[in-house]
Parts: sequence; structure tokens; C-alpha cells
Amino acid sequence: MIFITAKFKVRPEHAEAWPEISRSFTEATRAEPGNLWFDWSRSLDDPNEYVLVEAFQDDAAEAHVTSDHFKQAQADLPPYLVETPRIVNFQVDGTDWSELGEMKVG
Repeated sequence: MIFITAKFKVRPEHAEAWPEISRSFTEATRAEPGNLWFDWSRSLDDPNEYVLVEAFQDDAAEAHVTSDHFKQAQADLPPYLVETPRIVNFQVDGTDWSELGEMKVG
């Protein structure tokens, strides 16, 4: 799978509204064939930073970045940001999360 994590620094005046601002992009991406997950979290250290964790089947990422909703997000989202998002992108084995064995519950 292709595993991606990106950090989005949102302008302070838009930080509370970011989930709604990014909603159509999020929903369209989650509906894509080959999308495994597309999850936003808000930083505990910086309330203006959102972290996106996403994964795609190996052959699905190209369709994502060439989709109409991705192109629309490229036009719509940057005005709400302080800076260009930062990204880490890896191809890894598997199609789901593994257990963190060092903190096994039960």
C-alpha cells in the first residue's frame, strides 16, 4: 500500500472550520476505489495544524492525484493554509494497520 501522512498548517481564523472546509475533498477521496483510509486529526501541540493520514492500494494513488476532486482541492484549499503542506509518503507491505504489540491490551 501507499501510506501518506501530511501536515496542514491552517490559518488561525479558519482552524475551527477546517473539517467543514475540507469535507467535500475528504468524502470524495474516501469514496475512491482503492482508498484504504483518509483520516484527519488535529495536533495537540498546535491547534492550527491538522494531520492527514491516508493510504491507498498500490495502484490507486495515481487515480487519486489525477481525480477531479483532487484538482478542485488544489484550487480551493491553499487559500486557507499558512504554508505548503508537508508530506511523508512510503510504499509499505500490507493493506491495514498492524497491532502495536508493545502495548497489547488484554
